[in-house]
Amino acid sequence: MLVKLELGLLERVVDVQGRKIAGKIADELKIAVDSVRVIDCFTISGITGMQQQEVLEKQILHDPVLHQPSFTPLARDFDWIIEVGYRPGVTDNQGRTAAQTLRMVLGEKDERIQVYTSRQYLIKGELTRETIEHIAADLLANELIQRFDIKNLQQWQQEPGFDLVEPKVTGKAGDKVETIDLKSLNDEELMRLSREMVLALSLEEMHTIREYYDRPQISENRKSLKLPGQPTDVELECLAQTWSEHCKHKIFNALINYHNKDTGRTERVDSLFNTFIAGSTKDIRRQKGDKDFCQSVFKDNAGVIAFDEEMDVCIKVETHNSPSALDPYGGALTGIVGVNRDPMGTGMGANLLCNTDVFCFASPFYDQKLPPRLLHPRRVMEGVREGVEHGGNKSGIPTVNGAVVFEERYLGKPLVFCGTVGTMPAFIHGRPGYEKKALPGDLIVMTGGRIGKDGIHGATFSSEELHEGSPATAVQIGDPITQRKMYDFIMRARDMGLYNAITDNGAGGLSSSVGEMAEDSGGCDLDLSLAPLKYDGLKPWEILLSEAQERMTLAVPESRIEEFLSLAAEMDVEATVLGRFTSDGMFKVRYGAKHVACLEMDFLHNGLSQMKLEAEWQKPVFPEQVIQKGVQESGEFLSEMLGRLNICSREYIIRQYDHEVQGGSVIKPLMGVNADGPGDAAVVRPDLAKNTGLVISNGICPKYSDYDAYWMMANAIDEAVRNNVAVGGNLRHMAGVDNFCWCDPVVSDKNPDGRYKLAQLVRANQALAHYCRAYGVPCVSGKDSMKNDYVSGDMRISIPPTVLFSVMSVIDDINLCVSSDFKSSQEAIYILGLTRVELGGSEYHSRLGVNCGQVPQVDALSARQRYLTLHEAMRKKLVTACHDLSDGGLGVALTEMAIGGGKGACIDMDLVPADDHNAYWPDLFYSESASRFLVSVRPEDRADFEKLFSGQIWACIGETISADELKVQSGEKLLMSARISDLAKAWKKTLNW
Repeated sequence: MLVKLELGLLERVVDVQGRKIAGKIADELKIAVDSVRVIDCFTISGITGMQQQEVLEKQILHDPVLHQPSFTPLARDFDWIIEVGYRPGVTDNQGRTAAQTLRMVLGEKDERIQVYTSRQYLIKGELTRETIEHIAADLLANELIQRFDIKNLQQWQQEPGFDLVEPKVTGKAGDKVETIDLKSLNDEELMRLSREMVLALSLEEMHTIREYYDRPQISENRKSLKLPGQPTDVELECLAQTWSEHCKHKIFNALINYHNKDTGRTERVDSLFNTFIAGSTKDIRRQKGDKDFCQSVFKDNAGVIAFDEEMDVCIKVETHNSPSALDPYGGALTGIVGVNRDPMGTGMGANLLCNTDVFCFASPFYDQKLPPRLLHPRRVMEGVREGVEHGGNKSGIPTVNGAVVFEERYLGKPLVFCGTVGTMPAFIHGRPGYEKKALPGDLIVMTGGRIGKDGIHGATFSSEELHEGSPATAVQIGDPITQRKMYDFIMRARDMGLYNAITDNGAGGLSSSVGEMAEDSGGCDLDLSLAPLKYDGLKPWEILLSEAQERMTLAVPESRIEEFLSLAAEMDVEATVLGRFTSDGMFKVRYGAKHVACLEMDFLHNGLSQMKLEAEWQKPVFPEQVIQKGVQESGEFLSEMLGRLNICSREYIIRQYDHEVQGGSVIKPLMGVNADGPGDAAVVRPDLAKNTGLVISNGICPKYSDYDAYWMMANAIDEAVRNNVAVGGNLRHMAGVDNFCWCDPVVSDKNPDGRYKLAQLVRANQALAHYCRAYGVPCVSGKDSMKNDYVSGDMRISIPPTVLFSVMSVIDDINLCVSSDFKSSQEAIYILGLTRVELGGSEYHSRLGVNCGQVPQVDALSARQRYLTLHEAMRKKLVTACHDLSDGGLGVALTEMAIGGGKGACIDMDLVPADDHNAYWPDLFYSESASRFLVSVRPEDRADFEKLFSGQIWACIGETISADELKVQSGEKLLMSARISDLAKAWKKTLNW
């Protein structure tokens, strides 16, 4: 029997949620409503009538200060009512928590009591059913994971209530598997099978699998296990996941013929990853010799470097683009809690220190008709922001650094980068903390959340473009509370030495985690019938591949299993033995006594043939355009620049995240007298007993990709490094993480420019190797996401080639950190570095509506010397404020420093070091030339500061002033002036909704 508990607000309580929804309906959908009220609903099964009364009396699910609880409908005084609830099988975290609470308070030990949550929206206003359906579908519900029902007042009076709850799927799936007869299929049928099963396998890969099952030795082995001669669905799904682009990075490991039509040269690249990324890191580590701080690179869930003698730090940045396009909240929530598990599963397990996040969206003010299946950019932005917020804040992990980029092509697929930094003891029980190995005989143990349908085909789904038929099951719903309990348990188990290895159940679920760990031991024997499920009805292949969240796999010695399981029970974490690691070279999967899969470990991991691809580069030509002069010389123009989406204040987003939890934050996302000035990088103290800090920053410049992806990559690296140096980071103890997000670079009938896109990828990798070597910054981790396109009929939206480059470094003394806000008046303002008329792709040109010019190029030789000298100046406390010049150039950087410090400034453009002193002054004022800084210096420190930079390019261009004014001059001539307070309003207004 089902009963519904409804929670309405008491009459004296303001319905803030309802007002917020009404505002969103008006702002986002342009529909006027009189009011909206909200009622939260809990549909409960398994409780008696007496227990219903107990629920009310003991106030188990409601707050008596706020709520009016009732087991009869509360809705009244409305014109329309909408109820939104989850679809069957979708994870309902609130419902699960409510069910656990009821069982505990009511003294019920079994799982008879279940709870399903929904929400009612009571809307007043003269609206049609069509309009109400528009509000429900396009704002209140995400139909991928939710469903809704609608009634008007008359319908409600005739039949009050909704029933959105369906019975759970019942009946165990058991050992039922299907045999897939590849031998009888022709090429067309093989590819149809790949598409229909969401395998994302090529024809060559399907042939490779078919040939494997024709081997006599394989056939004999399968007979002995009573397996069919052709693959089971379990095996085919497992191979597809393991061989997916998401997991195997096939394009980055392809053999590429790269032809440069500009030079006439052709070269062969055997693996972009090995040649440029791993290759450059290997060279840098060799050059550092005994000063090499890298501990573990490219072989674990996160890259590990030494922090000090007692502690190592690790970092991983992941993307969750495809799920976030379909369900922004769930996709982003899964992204942040998922990347949290990467450090958890690195080495013997890392403590979680902080999060970073970078988002790429189309304009939230988009006003055109949306293509099928796509959500409005503002809805995507809000959902992603909230998902990352809930994942980080509820886990007790500070979000300390990030960025937001807006560009119209991210309409097809938003980019959601989530990163986590962790710490681990340098040594655990006498061995390095970053080392681990599953041994033959170790038990396979899964801990944390249960397995469900959510997240099935996540790896293969992420290996193809987004389209109208993209599978709903690919999206997962994370639960940060369950994960937090698991994390606390793992840290205790680690310190007690209860396991030999650990990894997360990420892409591919058990298939991936057990398959990877079994490479260490040489094989495994996995029993899926033992796996704990969220609900009955899952097939064996679904159990193996589900990416349902909050799960880790561990290798536990049999001698420690009782202690391990006892600790798990004590800490309320579910832990289940699912099998054993072996050394027979086979990946064996059973359902009870029946084998459902058996694959050679070597074939599973190494049977994939290398892709062979063609790349062709020719530099695009942008005709020069005539630019009208005059408008850009005013303070009003500067205000417009400050209000642009890629320049304006992110305070609205930043304030949603907790960057103070754990108490280690030093340089924060917002700094200055009113804590509203932008920070260039984050500084966090991993050990509160020490003054040593970790500096974290990032660079991302997709706007340059249309000109040349080489300079896009060079600028992203330079931006990340100079942001880091701007707060005190040490270039000599700095490591990087590369995250490539690309449009499809494989030529096909539907992707005719694939050769050019692949050439862009080659050039970006060339730049990565060049500039990482030049700066001495090794990459220690990374990830690529290659199919960031949207396809619907003849429509194709491809993202601009995008790379997020993140870096972290160590600062010996956090007291030497420098923030970007001006500190006092009458301090000298210096610009470091040369300004060129490099306006291609700039915010300045974008504002003027032109598309031409030269993009910024990076002179690594002079930049490296500048970065090392600036670090030395900061160590000597000669710098009071420092800010890098990026989007909007000198004009924007100067204004941001003034806003943060509450001080004015006066500068002379004639003094700015430039390669063309006859250039139009706004071209220099808004130039985005790389590797430059603005710094302020006390009058008494000017001589020492200038002595340090002797022989380099720099100039004192003005001073800070006490007046509320920004003055730009040419000698004695005033070029422009504006009030800082007015500029601050313009900078903050755009996203201040």
